[in-house]
Amino acid sequence: MPTGPRLETARLILRLPQASDFEGYAELYGDEDAARYIGGAMPRAAAWRKFLQMPGAWAVQGFAMFSVVDKASGEWLGQLGPWQPEGWPGTEVGWAFRRAAWGRGFAAEAAVAAIDWAFDTLGWHEVIHCIDPGNAASRKLAERLGSRILRKGSLPPPFQDHGEVDIWGQSREQWGAHRAAMSR
Repeated sequence: MPTGPRLETARLILRLPQASDFEGYAELYGDEDAARYIGGAMPRAAAWRKFLQMPGAWAVQGFAMFSVVDKASGEWLGQLGPWQPEGWPGTEVGWAFRRAAWGRGFAAEAAVAAIDWAFDTLGWHEVIHCIDPGNAASRKLAERLGSRILRKGSLPPPFQDHGEVDIWGQSREQWGAHRAAMSR
């Protein structure tokens, strides 16, 4: 069993990926709509190879996206959390969720916990979100989290052909002010 940080919210558990998460992951990456803005749909064997990136990043960097699990059902909903591969345009908290989890507020709930963790535990000074301009749901989530468009940018190889992305984000200080306002 993987060891490492475990975050809990009212409805969710954020933990390191486990082999048992792969069925949900394969569903996510097999769904053309769900995978549209995260590199596109892929066959199961390719999804397995991609799935192994997060446990590898946890082992090598000490952080990566968490598996997001519904406390009530134990269902794997998606992945969300800190991400910074080589050449990335900043310290990102990103997300990807199965279609079954859409529209239920899970991403926002998990993102608050992960952003808190990135600032408090990793000591980050800024959090970004690389969002395709056509991804209305992710733009809305970034706004809900208090982020704003910082700049346009591109992703490093092998994603350079993806096109320009909007780099949303905020500083630690801006997040603190946003969190305080959310608590009122």
